[in-house]
Amino acid sequence: MSSGRLREFVQGFGPAWIVMIADVDAPSVLTAAAVGATYSYGLIWFFLLLIPPLFIIQEASGRIGIATGKGLGEVIRENYSRKVSAIAGVPMAVVDVVSYVAEFTGIAIGLDVVGVPPIVSMPLAYLVNLAIVLKRGMATIERILLGISAILIVSYAGSLIARGLIKSQAFYVSSTPQYFFLLAASVGAVVMPFMLFYQASATAKKGSVRLWAMRTETLVGAVASEMGMVVIAMATAGLAPSLQLSDPKALAAGLSSIAGAYAPYLFAVGLVAAAFTALVVISLASSWAMVDAFGWKKRGFYWVYAIETLPAAVVPILYPDPLNLALNLMVVFVFILIGPGVLLGLLAQNQRIMGVMASRGAWRVAYWVCLAFVISFGVIAVFALL
Repeated sequence: MSSGRLREFVQGFGPAWIVMIADVDAPSVLTAAAVGATYSYGLIWFFLLLIPPLFIIQEASGRIGIATGKGLGEVIRENYSRKVSAIAGVPMAVVDVVSYVAEFTGIAIGLDVVGVPPIVSMPLAYLVNLAIVLKRGMATIERILLGISAILIVSYAGSLIARGLIKSQAFYVSSTPQYFFLLAASVGAVVMPFMLFYQASATAKKGSVRLWAMRTETLVGAVASEMGMVVIAMATAGLAPSLQLSDPKALAAGLSSIAGAYAPYLFAVGLVAAAFTALVVISLASSWAMVDAFGWKKRGFYWVYAIETLPAAVVPILYPDPLNLALNLMVVFVFILIGPGVLLGLLAQNQRIMGVMASRGAWRVAYWVCLAFVISFGVIAVFALL
């Protein structure tokens, strides 16, 4: 890579990487941990299989941000209607309220492992998150999230090193309901609706992002995201499948038993970093989607953000175990993705909107195949559970 192209890549770096790292949020981490505890290395093949759909679908989102200079919600509203934009964005924003609960719970669990109770950690997390989003520009927010993403990667790499490699079956299939539930949760975790809205809006706000650089960053991020799930599954292999992952004391004891005294702290740091990154990204994506859908003034998203997240910070204090709901949410995301996913594909292939960046040939086919794979696999898994 020439020095000029390297400079272009660095200048445009941020939106795709951050949204991919945010994809490994608290529910995703606990899904991967449940996979590792239940099947050891047996589903690593499936995590790797999800890299192409993640890259192809998110690439379309970033390309819309580059071609139009606008967020996905705004592009939908301008080319369809405010009603259609609301139908695509509002369900995501509603479900995101539950996502906030999951992320705050992840922070609560992680900090409780290191001795900080939820009554202290939840107000602190809410205020820090609020200060970052409301008082900092997008460039500063990006730098903060990039730093947190580095902490996340180091902590989970450390968790795997502490755990060490074990002998395990590398490929496992089953027809049990639990197996299909974890597959459906893994599919739901791979492309979440908020990711489509975030990458398009963040890329547009970034400006001057080259198509080749966005694609490279998205691919690297997709590989890093799913490899993160692999590492977490490997680091938790050997935990008792019946272990209550939302119980900080049980989690700490379980990790200590398989990986040593420092393992709970490494895992806790990673969980907090993952949850906090996702909390900021989901908050921004949800707020941008609502503002764009209804054509509100841009600064209106601050109020949407502050109102949406406050109740979620209270839940882990009053009810510390909503994580079963969070894991079920991973399955629900498959269905919430249908509306914005279809609209994203139609917009990305529209030459009037996208110009020379419109999806053509193999890119167009790959997008619809990947979207169909994600949605259909989630539907099949749900029916298998019934």
